[in-house]
Amino acid sequence: MEKAFGLWSAVFLGIGSMVGAGIFIVIGQAGSMAGNIVWLSFIFGAIIALLSGYSLAKLAISYQSRGGIVEYLVQGFGENIFSGSMGVMFYLSQLIAVAAVAKSFGTYAATLMSGSNELIINSFSVGIIVLFTLINLIGASLVAKSENIIVFIKLGVLIIFAISALFTIEPKLLSIDKIPPISGMVFAIGITFFAYQGFSVITNTVEDMQEPQTTMLKSMFFAILIVAVLYIVTSVAVLGNLSLEKIIQTKDYALAEAAKPLFGEIGFKIMSITALLATASAINATLYAVTEIGYTMAKDGNLPKVYEYHVFNSFEGLIVSALLITPLIIFFNISQITTVAAVVMLLVQGTTHIAHLKVIKKTGAKVWIVLVAVIAMFGVAILTLYSTYESMPEILYYLLSTFVIAFILELLLRLINNKKVQKQTSLSINNE
Repeated sequence: MEKAFGLWSAVFLGIGSMVGAGIFIVIGQAGSMAGNIVWLSFIFGAIIALLSGYSLAKLAISYQSRGGIVEYLVQGFGENIFSGSMGVMFYLSQLIAVAAVAKSFGTYAATLMSGSNELIINSFSVGIIVLFTLINLIGASLVAKSENIIVFIKLGVLIIFAISALFTIEPKLLSIDKIPPISGMVFAIGITFFAYQGFSVITNTVEDMQEPQTTMLKSMFFAILIVAVLYIVTSVAVLGNLSLEKIIQTKDYALAEAAKPLFGEIGFKIMSITALLATASAINATLYAVTEIGYTMAKDGNLPKVYEYHVFNSFEGLIVSALLITPLIIFFNISQITTVAAVVMLLVQGTTHIAHLKVIKKTGAKVWIVLVAVIAMFGVAILTLYSTYESMPEILYYLLSTFVIAFILELLLRLINNKKVQKQTSLSINNE
């Protein structure tokens, strides 16, 4: 059978997953911290994403499994309760990330309707999860094809806005006098990295990818670099058209607000609609990965067997995942969900890169790049926790609770199923 993902289908899937909550929600939150040098935070975020993407791509080529990071953890640390718990942790972080994007979709939808009622926001958020759950149940080929269309539309709108907005920039808003303390830019890196988070989705397509030995690394780098350019240019355009006070006031929909000075109310509405497309696209792409993760972990005995049953051309696990996402949407706000998802993912990816170091002779990756990726992941996670502790001290407790839940789930599943997480693949190719 023809594989669903070629180079550009994989690139579009990665872009679709990244350009969602990132540019439409995170830019307001990060801008309120870093001010008119938030573009530097996006540059550092991109560098960290490229380091991590290199490590994950090398692992994906060597261990070709739908489980992605879950498989790499087991390959590096062995078939034990630690790797199993981290696998569950990664799965939970994906659910939290999807909830964050869905919440941002609901926020933009409510804003477009000139309402901010929590019930309306949550209704739109849950509704979009239901819609794309149905789409993902049809199969991987439709996911790839729909991503191509959606990505082209939203990139076109964003590029037109970014280029046009550069001509209406007020130089005083970007002047040196307006630069906030550098610490704000540093602390914003963790939030901007979350904007790139979707790149790991590409590794989950490896079994559906044409010529992964050459396609995986290229698609990873192309997706991250394209998104980085878009984020940097757009952040300059936004901070050059809106004052810091306005950014803080409208941080949940700052990008749409930045379209007003140039295009007026119609610009605000067009950008809001584009935000709906972008966040919907991110949900579409990420749900595909969640499905593959649930499937692989179920096969290996790491999640309840319900995740393994077939429904149409996909898995019942997708339905279970959607049901788990729903309470996250209802009970937590965007800032809480985004921060927890970002920190958990940083820690899981950092741990995955440590696992990579244990098998690096087999993958043929450059040791220094993977080592720098490890330091970057844990360093940014600590900075993010430190910078948000005063305003959201509950984040630390949510984070610890997530780790405890993952460990307990792994322990219970081992006792109930009498199975442990296992390696799904042997070495697929030696890169040395």
